[in-house]
Amino acid sequence: PSLLNLSLKSNLKPTVQWLKDLGMDDSQVAKAIAKAPTLFGLSIERNLKPTVQWLKDLGMDDSQVAKAIAKDPTLCGLSIDG
Repeated sequence: PSLLNLSLKSNLKPTVQWLKDLGMDDSQVAKAIAKAPTLFGLSIERNLKPTVQWLKDLGMDDSQVAKAIAKDPTLCGLSIDG
């Protein structure tokens, strides 16, 4: 979806807060969004949380998950369905 069609209250702020809650600092969040602005169009419940759980199921801890997403935020947009 186009970023211009997204709501600050419904999409942008919750996604930024979710990334921070994941353990990313402001700089990491800014870089992740700059690399993959499409993060704002992903559903936290349907896309972001399942991807994080999948990474944790692979053996990553919270810190490793945050670092992985900060390094390559496009991970969040990958399909993890089998």
